[in-house]
Amino acid sequence: MSECPRCGAGLVRGQEYCLECGARLRSAETLSGARDAGRGWILRSALALGVALAGAALAVAATDGGNDVAEVVTATGGFATLPDSTTLPAPDEGQSAGGGEWPAGEDGWTVVLASVPQTSGRRVAVTRAAQARRRGLASVGILDSSQYASLHPGYWVVFSGIYGSEAEATSELQPARRFARTASVRRIVP
Repeated sequence: MSECPRCGAGLVRGQEYCLECGARLRSAETLSGARDAGRGWILRSALALGVALAGAALAVAATDGGNDVAEVVTATGGFATLPDSTTLPAPDEGQSAGGGEWPAGEDGWTVVLASVPQTSGRRVAVTRAAQARRRGLASVGILDSSQYASLHPGYWVVFSGIYGSEAEATSELQPARRFARTASVRRIVP
């Protein structure tokens, strides 16, 4: 085709549109050129897929050769514990070292003076309880928060007083805040 079928203007080989009237030219030459361009990306894609499959096969072959099975260890949580030491009191003893004991199986209210992470050691909590007793706070004791549903596990809780109601505990909050600014009333549920 050497001229435009619509306007008769001259054409150059491979031209897709007429420069005079803008008509699209559909010649066999133009269509075959488009087909050839389409085959190029298909061939490149097929070659890339082949290389990827070969690489995957080599990776599987390289890692599948041994029968070594690695043991998977899953951490399920738990509570912080310290190694046994002769310088620290054992967890079972020491309620008397902290002062008052919480009645076994009883729920109630108290004033929490401090919460010490168990990783810091029980000795820190015992020291805080002794300081509170020297300041005149009544019935100071230490709880293992992991033993009580109403407390976050993993702490030694230094408390003052055992009360039957929130109102009673709140009435003793002011003297406790003279010792610890962050003292708060908490319900203790086993």
